[in-house]
Amino acid sequence: MATTVHTPPTSHPTRGTVLILASSLCFGVSGPIAKPAMQAGMTAEQVTAARIAIAALVLLIGVGLSQPSALRIRRTQWRLVAGYGLLGVSGIQLCYFFAVSRLPVGIALLLEYLSPVLVALWVRLIRRTVLPQLMWLGTGLAVLGLATMVQVWHGLRLDALGLLAGVAAACCSAAYFLIGERGAHTMNPLGLVTWGMLLGAVAVAVVSPPWRMPFEVFDARAEFGPWQPPVWALLLAVALLATVLAYLSGIAALRHLPPNVASVLALAEPVVATVAAWLLLGETLTPIQLVGAAVLLSGAAIVQRATSRPTTVAEPLPSDPRE
Repeated sequence: MATTVHTPPTSHPTRGTVLILASSLCFGVSGPIAKPAMQAGMTAEQVTAARIAIAALVLLIGVGLSQPSALRIRRTQWRLVAGYGLLGVSGIQLCYFFAVSRLPVGIALLLEYLSPVLVALWVRLIRRTVLPQLMWLGTGLAVLGLATMVQVWHGLRLDALGLLAGVAAACCSAAYFLIGERGAHTMNPLGLVTWGMLLGAVAVAVVSPPWRMPFEVFDARAEFGPWQPPVWALLLAVALLATVLAYLSGIAALRHLPPNVASVLALAEPVVATVAAWLLLGETLTPIQLVGAAVLLSGAAIVQRATSRPTTVAEPLPSDPRE
């Protein structure tokens, strides 16, 4: 039976769900782990630059020693790698931080996580594929739950540049899923993540140069729940757990899930971040946040249920006689 290049595999949707939730778990704990490093004297941009640089170094050494063939990239694949690194790695971080500098955090976060809507629209309008109604319902509920959880109505103010940066972060996040899906099917995912991380590290270094890094803070003790680890240990943890493992499990998930499904399930990340901040940093959870989290997870569950049906993986509309 002939298949199109862009049709995502559906033989292991459960495996894909587990992988994307694992990726969201890893991404979600990045904030609670990195926050003590920021409180010790590092800026958000410096923590981001450090985590991506460490992750790139670990990936380059690890993949280079264990599977060097994965690092061989064909000339035609570099555009894909560049898009993944500049948009899916550095673009998300830089646009989000700029949005946070001009908007309340909740609104910036909500704008970034509008990416499932953008992915669904891309799949429907650009790929011209049919998505089930449950997919749209679940996506809408997930976004509504996120808006409730971050309580966007607190401190709402309009800033044009901040809004543009937030939308740009959402576009970069959508590109992460769309480019990642294509890369997972057309090249070695290890090579894509490794080279993408290296390019992302270079891009972030332009904004946060290494010579401005406060290396003297690395040995300082940070308050992390009942522990007081050195800042360098927190940076290593956020690089290995919340970057290397997060990106590797995310790209692996896109081998088994279409991007519109993966992007909605990835909305579990802010739930994980909120719960982790509550457990590790003592930050409180309000009843409205718990309601929002429940609505968000319900929407994600609806999307996951929709993808278990044969019609969920949207088939191309009969416009191309070659399909």
